[in-house]
Amino acid sequence: MVPLNDWLLFAAAALFVAITPGPNMVYLLSRSLCQGKRAGVISLMGVVVGFLAHMFAAAVGLTALFMAVPLAYELLKWAGAAYLLYLAWQSVKPGARSPFEAQDLPADPPRKLFLMGFFTNLLNPKIAVFYLSIFPQFVSPAHGSVFAQSVQLGLTQIVVSCCVNLGIVLSAARLALWFARSPRWLAAQRYVMGTVLAALAVRLAMEQRRTA
Repeated sequence: MVPLNDWLLFAAAALFVAITPGPNMVYLLSRSLCQGKRAGVISLMGVVVGFLAHMFAAAVGLTALFMAVPLAYELLKWAGAAYLLYLAWQSVKPGARSPFEAQDLPADPPRKLFLMGFFTNLLNPKIAVFYLSIFPQFVSPAHGSVFAQSVQLGLTQIVVSCCVNLGIVLSAARLALWFARSPRWLAAQRYVMGTVLAALAVRLAMEQRRTA
């Protein structure tokens, strides 16, 4: 299984990724504001199923493949670092919007809410990069079954992200109102997130490939 120190570091990385701007946060916040908490929770259930799809895709072979093929591993590592830097720039560039500035969305039935949450997460490039580039950094054949480690880490990421997103859904109105009354905090939030993303990118680029 994953050593405790590595697991705690992974949980921290998952938390940082969960609180950074992205399609999931924007969609869940906007949906909760436009259609209420119930719609936000249903959408979140779809997001969680999307996380499970990413997790099992990694667990059944992707992680093992990238660990076994050094060139593919290195390409994905640098591609992931580059994308995290791109997200950091998107957070701090002039004219950028905070994810707490919600979008107007039409009311949808529960089935569509669930599917929209699922596909928003399944096609979320931030999550794809996390599972393809950051995720393998914490898996090592020396620690036992790659599949078991992948499931352990994947469930950790899902729990962390679910808690963060549930908090956003349940407090969407208060968050939006508070940030609307505090434009300086909106700007500060963007710069904090940009800094966190850039730090993750640097750590990912410097990480050495793990072997048995």
